[in-house]
Amino acid sequence: MFPSGLPHSDPTAAAAALGAPSVATAHYPRPVTSPAGPPPPGGQPADAAAYADTFAAESPAVAAARHRAEAAVDALGTVAPVEPAVGATLAVLAAGVGARSVVTIGGGGGVAGLWLLQGMRPDGVLTALDADPTELRAARRTFADAGLPSGRTRLIFGTIGEVLPRLSPGAYDLVCCAGPPAEYSKQLPGLLDLVRAGGSLVLHGISASAVGDRSQRDPQTVAWRELVRHLKDDEDLVRAVIPVGAGLLVATKRS
Repeated sequence: MFPSGLPHSDPTAAAAALGAPSVATAHYPRPVTSPAGPPPPGGQPADAAAYADTFAAESPAVAAARHRAEAAVDALGTVAPVEPAVGATLAVLAAGVGARSVVTIGGGGGVAGLWLLQGMRPDGVLTALDADPTELRAARRTFADAGLPSGRTRLIFGTIGEVLPRLSPGAYDLVCCAGPPAEYSKQLPGLLDLVRAGGSLVLHGISASAVGDRSQRDPQTVAWRELVRHLKDDEDLVRAVIPVGAGLLVATKRS
């Protein structure tokens, strides 16, 4: 129903100026072993979080894409990429369900997508959805620099409300959302409908919001509270918050 990707377009001059050198890999993924040792005994939570990031083995393509996306946040107002510990967790979640079909929404320059592809089956297809053409161009560059065949990814331009009705219900092993939750919280029923039994909806960024502080009423915090309430009230879901990086809220459909 969708083309395999958007028409090729070179990144904007501003984005290119921010970019790290392209990284070509003959095979993907090509892990980089971290030199980090175990966290010190009696360490604080911050020590554990830092160790989790250094433990994650970034491929050269992931590292280059993350640096590029981090530089673009301030200059272009794009979505921050997932932290290495979050990316590694996404790869584990994808591997755990033997993911063949995954959707990402607002993936921070394709960084989350690369991590998910590490855990997905070799014949798996990642669908990246974004309403920001700058983000889609960045994701296209990220996937190309990683040496991924074009058939492994498809990039779709459009808002969640426009695209969700055209995706097949129950056809996806994982659906991963990043970026401001107010942009997708009202689409929660449609997002859950995409996930097959035994699959998961993964929402990134919950720890960056003061969800537990009832005095906070900004739109993003309110959106997180609505998401949490709806997911906790759904008896067909098994839920958990994973406190890595900016935090993951994971809801898995019972088989």
